[in-house]
Amino acid sequence: MTRLVRGLAGLAWVVVPLELVLVVCLLAGSALPMNVLIGVEAVALALVLVECAGLLILYRRGGRAAVRDVVPEPVRRIVAHEVRALLSLVLWVVRRRHGVREGDLAFGHARDQAAMLYGLVFVCVVETVGLAVLLRNFPTLHTITLIIDVYGVVLMLGIHAASVTRPHVLSSDALRVRHGAHRDLRIPLDLIASASGERLFTHEAADGVLNIPVASQTSLTLELTEPVMAAGFLGGGRPVTTVRLHSDEPGKLLAALGRALALTRERTQERVQELTQELTQARTAPSPPLDRPA
Repeated sequence: MTRLVRGLAGLAWVVVPLELVLVVCLLAGSALPMNVLIGVEAVALALVLVECAGLLILYRRGGRAAVRDVVPEPVRRIVAHEVRALLSLVLWVVRRRHGVREGDLAFGHARDQAAMLYGLVFVCVVETVGLAVLLRNFPTLHTITLIIDVYGVVLMLGIHAASVTRPHVLSSDALRVRHGAHRDLRIPLDLIASASGERLFTHEAADGVLNIPVASQTSLTLELTEPVMAAGFLGGGRPVTTVRLHSDEPGKLLAALGRALALTRERTQERVQELTQELTQARTAPSPPLDRPA
């Protein structure tokens, strides 16, 4: 296992510098023969395939923990974010939502940022066409920039699709607060002390406060009785007791959350009463008779 881990790390140190050197040479205008380009890319592709096969073997032997020891957490999180964004495009096309089960209530949060993201997509498309025309006499550079620009457009659409297909979800025991593909926080209902409608456009960083703005605004504020761990985009986490989020329909979310909290408090009180009755019955039960001395 140790040799496999070292081998995978060594391959990563070979593939990445090799690709970087090739890209720098091409961008600098070096006229590399086609045979050299094909050979270098073939070697890089073979190394990537070997790396993937090694990770698969490592996963089968040691599970996710073994893969975590090889792949840094920021790399895992960035790759996972892009995969979720691209998969959200498929969900968007087939009109399905992620993580919404039967009986759950979903509340969108993508409407107020749609215009801005569509504008960015339009700008990226114009840039892609413009660079394709300007670099038409430089085939290698033209191909590289075209691939990067097209992927950027697709990823931008995926980011918006993730916001559409991953709404806030209110279930019978928790509120799942989400922001596209990079924020997913589950808050148990019994930890929510209060919920209020509060529209804010400025958010200062503070300990114990998590701001999840959409189009630079939040419309709801949750106060928690106990801290919950909020994971960062590149890993790590911090405890938060105040969560500010945005919803397309904050009034409906606030009303539904109020009803869910009321039901949760009723269940908690009923459970406390049942436990109290059980303890009382146990204390008032008649003591067993003492054994007669021999």
